[in-house]
Amino acid sequence: MATQIDVTIKQGAGTLTLRKPRVAEIGAVRALFADEVRAGRMLPRAPYEIRNHRDDWLVVVEGGRVLGCVSLVFYGEGLCELRSLAVDPSQRGRGLGLVLIQGAVELARKQGMRRVLTLTRAVPLFEQAGFCQDFVANFPQKVWRDCRPCPFRHRCDETALIYDLDPPAGSHNGKDCAE
Repeated sequence: MATQIDVTIKQGAGTLTLRKPRVAEIGAVRALFADEVRAGRMLPRAPYEIRNHRDDWLVVVEGGRVLGCVSLVFYGEGLCELRSLAVDPSQRGRGLGLVLIQGAVELARKQGMRRVLTLTRAVPLFEQAGFCQDFVANFPQKVWRDCRPCPFRHRCDETALIYDLDPPAGSHNGKDCAE
């Protein structure tokens, strides 16, 4: 059953919409991270992969133009990964990355997940959103499914961060982040 996320956000004179991508927008979604893929900083996502898992993606749109995207991948046992976060370079600095992260966390919550994992170089952005640093080795389902076959595994420079959706009492946003 698809979980609906459709949010309108007023930002300055414009209006942003956070929603699932339409099939006709798959090319625009892939274009958002094409430069990162070419530079070896992101893994490519095939059109069929996005189309077949469209309910696990969110886009932020303004005036009919896709400005950013993010996706979730589900591992079971209450764990999912936030990945494929990308914002049009001309739109960076507007807070769209944070909007997408918060939308993805809400989508994970609605899907009954307990934890959201991410591997990223944008550590401060995710910490601002409430994620805390962790070790990818603590998530063997991620390592075996994605890291082991990854072409970047021997030169990975990403940091693992986790967001706990079912926080223990007395913790900060679900984690006791180490200083």
